[in-house]
Amino acid sequence: MTDRDNSLVELEALSKQVAGAIIEHDAVRLISHNDADGLSAAGIMCNALYRRQILFHATIVGQFDQSTIELIERTSQDTVILCDMGSGQSELTSKLKDAIVIDHHKPTGKLEHAHFNPHLVGIDGSSELCASCCTYMVARQMGDNTDLAGLALVGAIGDKQPMKGGNRFILDEALENKVVSIRKGLRVGDYTVEELLEYNTDPYLDITGDRDKIKALVDSMGIKGRLRDLSEEDLIRFISVIALKLAKQGSLPAIDPLIGDIYTLNSEVVPDIYDFVSVLNACGKVEKAGLGLAVCMRDDSVVDEALLTAREYQRTLIEILKSAQTQVKSKQNIRYIIMDDSRGAGIVAGTMIRYLYPDKPFITLNVVEDKIKVSARGTRKLVTAGLDLADAMREASAQVGGMGGGHNVASGATIPKGKAVEFIDIVDSIIGKQLKGT
Repeated sequence: MTDRDNSLVELEALSKQVAGAIIEHDAVRLISHNDADGLSAAGIMCNALYRRQILFHATIVGQFDQSTIELIERTSQDTVILCDMGSGQSELTSKLKDAIVIDHHKPTGKLEHAHFNPHLVGIDGSSELCASCCTYMVARQMGDNTDLAGLALVGAIGDKQPMKGGNRFILDEALENKVVSIRKGLRVGDYTVEELLEYNTDPYLDITGDRDKIKALVDSMGIKGRLRDLSEEDLIRFISVIALKLAKQGSLPAIDPLIGDIYTLNSEVVPDIYDFVSVLNACGKVEKAGLGLAVCMRDDSVVDEALLTAREYQRTLIEILKSAQTQVKSKQNIRYIIMDDSRGAGIVAGTMIRYLYPDKPFITLNVVEDKIKVSARGTRKLVTAGLDLADAMREASAQVGGMGGGHNVASGATIPKGKAVEFIDIVDSIIGKQLKGT
């Protein structure tokens, strides 16, 4: 038996233990994160609880901090299930008397609660098992929930994780049970050529959102219609045009991930996995988490509203990105931008490093009322060179009276208002040492 097989066996044992802790209860409080991974994790658990006839009250939050603890204490006496949070904030989680944690962030301390985390059995949660896949591993021990494997993969795609390790195990199970189908193509949503260029930020091109430039390009190519309906020749030509544009803007690493396996979700009301990711990201960020959860619960009456919400959010996001491009600042080891109560700060950071500035970690600082919410993004190449954004965010935020953590490649923090400059200087120094190996 290989080390990978051993880890999966241990993961299954851990999932049985945590599932057993959940099904002991008649009612639970569920708290999860507001991105695609966190919402799909919540969706999986809501389905599993509903099928077990366990009453639940779900709340989606943007960050796990002291205010989340206070919310739980104020609104519920039930056992709390934390999805996509809790492991990296053990000092906070330990304040909860009765909690069950399902997370993939690197644990920072020992928890006495029931705790499912791939890191506990030697699997890297930043690249081999996302939060929704963790939740699926638990849900499949709570009953016949293998049809929820597609939702698990939504979270993996949303977190931009490759299909390896635990994620691959779930993909294989989904294929075996015909929950998911695969074809080759451009890994974007179900768009027309014009819609892709106007509304999508993956890929983010120099003409994204500019109708006049898009019309000129489409007319010059002579390629129109839905991507899925294009001939192989036209699809190859279109992909070549996008690849050339990405190469010109220095986004070579972004080309390969755009082309490959496309997953169709055979059991979900939004069958295109990339559209599903867009819906959940949008619903989480515009405070329509209930709409996102309804899609995860397969309520087909809300699909049109959910897709429209995603489209409107993407349009807003493109405007934010265009504005952000003009405000980027650079330090020796990082790039950063300070935003004012803006939506999608994490997506801004991810888009910037993926399509415009892949050479340095990118940090967004979003001033919201009396605090600053920080999103930090790196690349796998930078992580290989020593980058660990989780450590950088945790250490730097603590030095200015805040709190942070996450993954080595993607992390976040909350710091007091007025501490932005000091925080950026500390982060720049920490990351400089990481990349120099000191």
